[in-house]
Amino acid sequence: MKEKQMAPAVCDLAEWSAGLTVSAIPADVLAVGRRCLIDTLGVALAGSSTRVARMARSLAVSGNSGGPASLIGCDLAVAGPAAAFANGTAAHALDFDDNCYAGVVHGSAVIVPAVLAAIQAENLSGEDLLVGLIAGSEVEYAVGAAAGLSLYRRGWWTTGLLGPVGAAAATAHAFRLDARRTADAIAIAASGTGGAKACFGTDAKALLCGRAAEAGHICAWLAREGATGPHDVLEHPRGFAGLMNGGAFDGAEIAAIGRTWRMLRPGIDVKRIPVCLSSHAAVDAVAELTAEFAETPQTLRRIVCDVPPIVRANLLYNNPTTLQEAQFSLQFAIAAHLLFGDITLDHLRPEVLAVPQFHDLMARVEVITGSRWDDPLAQAAAPEGAYVTIDTASGYSRSRYRAFARGTAQDPLAHDEVERKFMACATRTIDADQAELLLERLCSIEHYRDVRSLFALNQR
Repeated sequence: MKEKQMAPAVCDLAEWSAGLTVSAIPADVLAVGRRCLIDTLGVALAGSSTRVARMARSLAVSGNSGGPASLIGCDLAVAGPAAAFANGTAAHALDFDDNCYAGVVHGSAVIVPAVLAAIQAENLSGEDLLVGLIAGSEVEYAVGAAAGLSLYRRGWWTTGLLGPVGAAAATAHAFRLDARRTADAIAIAASGTGGAKACFGTDAKALLCGRAAEAGHICAWLAREGATGPHDVLEHPRGFAGLMNGGAFDGAEIAAIGRTWRMLRPGIDVKRIPVCLSSHAAVDAVAELTAEFAETPQTLRRIVCDVPPIVRANLLYNNPTTLQEAQFSLQFAIAAHLLFGDITLDHLRPEVLAVPQFHDLMARVEVITGSRWDDPLAQAAAPEGAYVTIDTASGYSRSRYRAFARGTAQDPLAHDEVERKFMACATRTIDADQAELLLERLCSIEHYRDVRSLFALNQR
């Protein structure tokens, strides 16, 4: 008897995502989706005033005025792909957006702008927006889980690499594409994707996030028009896994979609502070030690952070000279916490780097990767964890281990903390009354009928 041939992974993903309805989504997954939407639009509002976001918005407006899709942070609307690009750039401009370890990706900063533009173009509802976001997220995280950590460790910036896949699936859902057209959208996206971690600490990182959102949106649009893609692109010897991941690809992770909700496990990490997530666990450990033993910058002689290889690879800048470099510096993150008691967007200012005491504190921070991390199980248990030891001027040495940071799925922020973060971010661009109205709409987004008016905040 001839053995039955398995469907390509893209087709399995497409069949599931194209058929997803709100009634099939567990309540806790819907709650995570709402949280992703709230957090992403909050950080996008804050990010919309950055230099890199203004550049992206200027390009989006050029030749694209008068479309149906909102540009976050201003009163303009443009064509869907242009909005996806500009809003995706804004969402990642401050590196304050969420993360998922299934792929090690900033998922929502790519998917939310892409699907929001599609929902507004099609004049659909908040429920459609939420379900599309979840569909795209689960597809992207399934591919990330199938690829495993090796993809990220090879040097790919997986947000740029996997983001177009999630954005394509989310946009295809908003466009009401059937399974075959959705498979084409995902396949086209996976065929032309990319992203290098060399972008860390530069404008390219935020811009690549915007480009990923734009690419996924365009791929779904082309599939709707009849464009086709290679449905075996994920497994093909000259496709995604073969070219980018040494052939590693676990099809069982794809088959689990719809049974395993990766928005719950491994879950979504919502950032508490606006620096690379790789620094958060160490900062939390320093905070706990200094609070518990009443240490101050004056009493600390040395701070040793023993971290996994992935953390050292991500936190490239021991002595940052720009704010973007500072966001990828463990020395900056710890010094900022010690000087200011916390790290907020107000501390991402050039004058902070000019303070002599700041550089003195950074020089006391030593980052190492000790032998404890030689065990792959140790890395898997705490992929961005930290063992922190503080040596004091009085001769004491105290240590603390943090496997996961506050805000990660393992130690999540409370709902009111997420809302306070949203308000702090949003009110950098809009007034408090407008921010509260937008938050009210987002908290019950599945009941909001007209997403085109989501950012019309001058009247209730």
